[in-house]
Amino acid sequence: MAETTTTVVEPTRRDFLFIATGAVGAVGAATLVWPFVQSLTPDAATVAAGAPVDVDLTPIAEGQIVKVFWRGKLIFIRNRTPAEIKAAEDVNVATLRDPQADSARVKEGHAKWLVVYGNCTHLGCVPLGHQGEYEGWFCPCHGSVFDTSGRVRGGPAPTNLPVPPYAFTSDTKIVIGQEATA
Repeated sequence: MAETTTTVVEPTRRDFLFIATGAVGAVGAATLVWPFVQSLTPDAATVAAGAPVDVDLTPIAEGQIVKVFWRGKLIFIRNRTPAEIKAAEDVNVATLRDPQADSARVKEGHAKWLVVYGNCTHLGCVPLGHQGEYEGWFCPCHGSVFDTSGRVRGGPAPTNLPVPPYAFTSDTKIVIGQEATA
């Protein structure tokens, strides 16, 4: 039977210097490359702005709520019925937790179209449409109730559903993410 011998090679100072020099070189190369890679990313203001979203309102039936996304956020677009508009306009604003007239939440001449963010102002859950005491929205997470104008009427939500920036480009089209230019 032949004997085998195992030789253990201890690292030398030269091995250490070789590894250390390689590490320093890699850090130096990364320092030179990083500004170039960073210059390829879009400007922070551009990323924050988000592209506007065009929405054709024609297929939205009276009384229907559709959901769209703008800047990664849910938006509700509601084609309100005349009864829903009247109910929203007849509310005594002084009785509301977050007082706001219905006319301040829609564009002039377009009262039938309500455009609001689709997350409850309490903890961000998605409210259910055509629900609750006021047939607006009901948040199933903690019981907040919103009317057909998106105003908070009950539950823990502190404020109304916010209205995003939007503008009508025609009677049947809106652009979310852009205010009126006139």
